[in-house]
Amino acid sequence: MPHMLIFGLGYTAGLLAERLRSEGWIVSATRRAAGPDAMAFDDREAVTAALGAASHILSSVPPVDGRDIVLDTYGAALAEAPAGWIGYLSSTGVYGDTDGAWVDETAPIGGGRRKARAEADAAWQGLRGDIRVFRLPGIYGPGRSVLDRIRSGKAHRIDLPGQVFSRVHADDIVAGVMAGFEGPAGVYNLADDRPAPHNDVVAYGCRLLGVEPPPLQTMDEAGLSDMARGFYSENRRVANGKAKRLLGWTPAYPDYRAGLRAVAAV
Repeated sequence: MPHMLIFGLGYTAGLLAERLRSEGWIVSATRRAAGPDAMAFDDREAVTAALGAASHILSSVPPVDGRDIVLDTYGAALAEAPAGWIGYLSSTGVYGDTDGAWVDETAPIGGGRRKARAEADAAWQGLRGDIRVFRLPGIYGPGRSVLDRIRSGKAHRIDLPGQVFSRVHADDIVAGVMAGFEGPAGVYNLADDRPAPHNDVVAYGCRLLGVEPPPLQTMDEAGLSDMARGFYSENRRVANGKAKRLLGWTPAYPDYRAGLRAVAAV
């Protein structure tokens, strides 16, 4: 019976765990603190036992204080683990700003604001020869989308002509990771087919909910946090052709319209 060990049972990894369990997999996972569905990350005895039993291992833990705590804590054990498949959920933020140009997996990384993420991405690639790194853009899905921000009054439209972003529905990430079980090791972008301005996404979400879109504002007028300002400091389109060619993966939600319609229907 296949056994997946997940480091960091967050939103996307939790959806993957649900899918795998529904298909008969054993799923072990870690959180910062132990709970009914996961062991504590620092419970070395339990985690080491799971590392020895797992056929598949995935880390969804982002860098903490500039360090990859999974590699820092369990890197040596991961390098020697009997699992035949290891994956890491990274970010397309490693590419930095491309001024709206398309970017694929051959592009250099580490030149943007996500320095720690780029270093972690490279470190996972160098861990062993069977690593799959999945680079993800903006993630959305049920309970975590622009529809929720609109309902809470936290959605903004920022007046930045030409600003474009890529995104991906969480279910398509799950499908991409599972396609990677049979595909070759390497780095894969999992993004939808149609990058779009964030303002268009907000406007479409408002249409679905039957409300007026928020006014266009400058970043100062919107009172954006430093993290949000960093989001708007980068402009890129993420290509997904490699995952389609080598993994046989196709997003079920090829653009934000299809994805948000599905979220609204839940």
